[in-house]
Amino acid sequence: MLRETVAQFVRAEVEPQAAECDREERFNLPLFRKLGELGLLGVTVPEAYGGSGMDALAAVIVCEELSASDPGFCLSYLAHAFLCANNLAVNASEAQKKRILPKLCSGEWVGAMAMTEPAVGTDVLGMQSRAMRKGQGYELNGRKMWITNGTIDDNRTPCDVVLVYARTNDDVGGRAQISTFLVERGMSGFAVGQKIHDKLGMRASPTAELVFEHCQVPAAALVGAEGESLLHMMRNLELERLTLAAQSLGIARRAIDIMNRYASERSAYGRPIRDFGQIQNHIARSYAEYRACRSYVYDVARRMNLAKEGNRLDSDGVKLVASGMGKRVSDRAIQALGGYGYVGEYVVERLWRDAKLLEIGGGTVEAHEKNMTRELAKDPEAVTR
Repeated sequence: MLRETVAQFVRAEVEPQAAECDREERFNLPLFRKLGELGLLGVTVPEAYGGSGMDALAAVIVCEELSASDPGFCLSYLAHAFLCANNLAVNASEAQKKRILPKLCSGEWVGAMAMTEPAVGTDVLGMQSRAMRKGQGYELNGRKMWITNGTIDDNRTPCDVVLVYARTNDDVGGRAQISTFLVERGMSGFAVGQKIHDKLGMRASPTAELVFEHCQVPAAALVGAEGESLLHMMRNLELERLTLAAQSLGIARRAIDIMNRYASERSAYGRPIRDFGQIQNHIARSYAEYRACRSYVYDVARRMNLAKEGNRLDSDGVKLVASGMGKRVSDRAIQALGGYGYVGEYVVERLWRDAKLLEIGGGTVEAHEKNMTRELAKDPEAVTR
């Protein structure tokens, strides 16, 4: 039922605007708010806070269906629903959940998560943003970069609430202490530095630099206890990587559908091009790789417990293999369509551009390889379980 609901919404509402919003680099905020009416903006948030109370499998279904039409729009959905709302649902206090989650789930508020910095990507512990105790709260200073939903328009209007990771202490027990803060639009010292334009793909999703200069944050904005953010990150990174892998499934599925139909419609030398071995290679390999990745993604989704860190090996694994698969399949679709694949009318060029981000965002493929090798060294039996 969930899949059919999202698929109908995609056909009626998402697909008609996808190419235009990509071309204009525009975030479709009215359409985004309609996801709240469907109960999708808080799909994994408990019903007590306005969500739908569903699981990781539901999250994957939604992301696959949205990404089969507009991966950029889906990326903004993912950042809001999982990096922000689900993160709060798992880690925030009761008072924070009651005040903020209903607004995020309805679409009244747009949320984001800010971890990456201009000079710090994968090396999270190297972040320089710092929150120091001051009076009854904290003073936050630093810059965050590549933040999805950091701004919601071309006027650099910040989103309504951002989960911000910052240092609160240095090297306690040999490790930097990272804490999480809820920073809301209108707080003194919080602003959008720049909106990022001319991205290769995911252009319908707004990306921004966020600036915190003597930003005054109340003590009530601290999520959990000081120094707990590594746990927050690890819990939520698993869901982030899983849903990004699901985006790749949607991209690949759409590309295969377009390529398969075109191969029957287009003829060369008096025969449909699907009769030629080169085209058969593109179609058959793409379908097999897509189905293999889909089985892996849905298996991990069924076993994921959103309330705790549990399977870092496979959450990295699904994104590692699915992200490359989505890019390869969309590339093959362009090749099969020839000149038509190279222009926007046939969609696959946009899918190809969007697919590349999945090898970078939410952890690079190189980081996944490092993480997986480390996890397998700690647990060699994982191979046979």
